[in-house]
Amino acid sequence: MLHKFFEEGDWFAPKTLGYGAGWPIAWQGWALLASYLGVMSGLGLMLGSTGFAGSPLIGAGMAAATVVLVLVARSRTRGGWKWRG
Repeated sequence: MLHKFFEEGDWFAPKTLGYGAGWPIAWQGWALLASYLGVMSGLGLMLGSTGFAGSPLIGAGMAAATVVLVLVARSRTRGGWKWRG
């Protein structure tokens, strides 16, 4: 099952204007985006309940999740990331 998730192919369309990825074009891209939003929401809820004491760890978790999203989206965008204008 997991091998189907990592099949070759593009998960994101390129942006029409600007630099980066656009919307997902494959289910894997949608799954990645939904997972990212779930992780960020969960960490945000944790931040609200732990207060300042847990904020450095939660901030680090948010940064790590964002780095993973950007790296995967960059590697799985059709045509790669380049300026389009």
